[in-house]
Amino acid sequence: MKFVQPIRDPKKLDAMKKYLYFKNIRDFIMFLVGINTGFRISDILPLTVRDVKGTHITINEKKTGKIKKVLIRKSLRKALDAYIKDKSDHEFLFPSRKRKRGKVQPISANMAYKIIRAAAQELNLEDIGTHSMRKTFGYKFYLETKDIALLMELFNHTEESVTLRYVGLLQDTLDDALEDFEL
Repeated sequence: MKFVQPIRDPKKLDAMKKYLYFKNIRDFIMFLVGINTGFRISDILPLTVRDVKGTHITINEKKTGKIKKVLIRKSLRKALDAYIKDKSDHEFLFPSRKRKRGKVQPISANMAYKIIRAAAQELNLEDIGTHSMRKTFGYKFYLETKDIALLMELFNHTEESVTLRYVGLLQDTLDDALEDFEL
C-alpha cells in the first residue's frame, strides 16, 4: 500500500474541488465531506441524507468502534443542502449505479479511490488517494489551530509524533530544516 499525502497547497486543493464539482457533483460532495470531517472513507460512504441534515455528522467508526461527532461548518452545510434538497432521508449520499439484489448501495471504497486518483492524475498531483482527504483535514486543522492534542483526539492517536507524521507535518519540518543546510 502506498503512503499518501495531504493536499498542502490551497490552490491545488481548490483545483481539486473545482475539477470534482464539474466532473460529478456526488464525487465533489464526497470530497468535501472528507476534507471537512477528517472521517475515513469507510465511514463516509455509508452516510445517508438523514445523517447530514442536522448540525453535526455522527458516525460509529468502523475501524475503532468509537462514536465521532463533527460539526457541519457553513460551506459544507451550503453544499450539502443544495445536494440533498430533492433526496429522501433514507437515500445514500454517494449512491452507486450498481445494484445489489436490486437495492441501491453506496459506491465502494475502491470506486472512491479510483475517483480521487483520476482527479489527482488530471491535476498532476502525486501520492493522492482517499486517505488524502483525512490527511488534508488534519494538515489544515493543525496549521490553523496549532492544537496537536485536539487533532490527536480527533484521529484517535496516542502520540504527537504519530499525528505529525500522519498529516505530513514532520516531513515539512524536516524539509524546511534541511533546505539551507549544506556541508
